[in-house]
Amino acid sequence: MSPAEIENVLYQLPSIAECAVIGVPDERWQEVGHAFIALKPGAALDEQTVAAHCVKNLAKFKVPKYVTFVDALPHNATGKILKRELKALLDH
Repeated sequence: MSPAEIENVLYQLPSIAECAVIGVPDERWQEVGHAFIALKPGAALDEQTVAAHCVKNLAKFKVPKYVTFVDALPHNATGKILKRELKALLDH
């Protein structure tokens, strides 16, 4: 799974302000994608639309199994998205 490839496909959706994809453990596939999405102000988007877009543009095994909508993604001082903090959210 290439998070950057999946993120590039997600960014094609005009409602998405920011997104990040991380790998999460899966019993059957060992690891699957979990997309975290922050929407642009006033935008609306649902999991079904995200999944349909990904199915059209990615191989089936690359489509994120989980989608979580967040108000904002965590960043460090230089603006890089902190994916380790997203993983920590799932651990709690």
